[in-house]
Amino acid sequence: MDVTFRYVDVDISETLNEFTREKLSKLFNRYEFLISAAVRFKKDENSHTKGKICDIELSLPGPRIFATSDEHNYEVSVRQTINDLERQLKKRKQIYKTH
Repeated sequence: MDVTFRYVDVDISETLNEFTREKLSKLFNRYEFLISAAVRFKKDENSHTKGKICDIELSLPGPRIFATSDEHNYEVSVRQTINDLERQLKKRKQIYKTH
C-alpha cells in the first residue's frame, strides 16, 4: 500500500497519517486492484463552521478515482471521503466482474 500525504497550510500530524492509513488499508484489503493513494489535507480559511478538507485520489487500472469532503474536523472528513470512494469502487468492481 503506497500512500502519500500532502498538507496545505496545515501542520503535519502523524496521528492523522496513521488514522488515514488504517482507514485506507481496509479499502486496499477489500479491493486488490488498488495501486496507490494520494491524500491531501487543507484548511479553508473562509469557512467558519467547516473548513477541514480531505482530498483522496486512488490510482488503479483505468481512470483514477477522486473524492473530497469538507467537514468540521479532519477525522470526519477522512471517513466521509473514504465512504465516497468505497461507493465508487463498488461500481468499478461491478464493471471488472462483467468483463
